[in-house]
Amino acid sequence: RFPYLLQPPHSPELNPIERLWQFLKKSLHNELFPSLQDLRARIQQLFEQLTFEQVMSISSYNFILEALFYAASY
Repeated sequence: RFPYLLQPPHSPELNPIERLWQFLKKSLHNELFPSLQDLRARIQQLFEQLTFEQVMSISSYNFILEALFYAASY
């Protein structure tokens, strides 16, 4: 039996991907793109530059990591 981490509905601030998007948006700040395809290409470029360690550092919440650690010990 695993303990569950309840996440309140409509709480994007608790969603780890939101922190990653916030990080990526900083790199896009003040850039203009002539087309949606150019924007997509730039986002793809930013994703390709990220390392696994960076993604873990940006998107990890201590309470999530602790819950996963304790869940694995059951």
